[in-house]
Amino acid sequence: MSDFIVDLIARGGYLGIALLMALENVFPPIPSEVIMGLAGIEAGQGRMAFWGVIASGTIGSTAGNYVWYALGRWIGLGRVDTFVTRWGRWLTLDHAEIERFSIFFQRFGSITVLVARMLPTVRTLISLPAGLFRMSRLRFIVWTLLGTSVWNIVIAGIGFQLGRRVEQIDQYTGPVSTGIIGLIVVAYAVRVIFWRPKLVDTH
Repeated sequence: MSDFIVDLIARGGYLGIALLMALENVFPPIPSEVIMGLAGIEAGQGRMAFWGVIASGTIGSTAGNYVWYALGRWIGLGRVDTFVTRWGRWLTLDHAEIERFSIFFQRFGSITVLVARMLPTVRTLISLPAGLFRMSRLRFIVWTLLGTSVWNIVIAGIGFQLGRRVEQIDQYTGPVSTGIIGLIVVAYAVRVIFWRPKLVDTH
């Protein structure tokens, strides 16, 4: 798989990086750590400009994330309310929690998106709720660009320093990504077991 990425980057240059990063966020078969790590290696060997790699990767990633954001806005809270009414038990959500999440995103959406962009796995997942809770497009794009650029600088910087030792990139990021996925699964399982909807006071 890494040979395919290197070949696409070599043939497509910065456009290839942008395309790979956009696809990684929409259909994530290839982790961004590998894409940006290999692009960083290319920059470290003088075949590409480091900041060109960062710019193209960040633009591509932002475009891919916007797809999920736009999907969230299209779905809208109306459809979510209907879905929660039927499947709220398995989503561990009720209408009161949806309202709280909406208020939270209005107040802290910017910092939430910024921080999430620098975390494996979560960095893509955050786009959908940002759209659902109708975070403004400008704020979403600005904070996505900022957070994604930091992530890309770190990952491409590792590739830049490691040269051809691409397998070492996963030693830095693989355990963190796996750990976060594990925490999400465990947290969800615990919520499903112990979650109860809040009773509505009719008096």
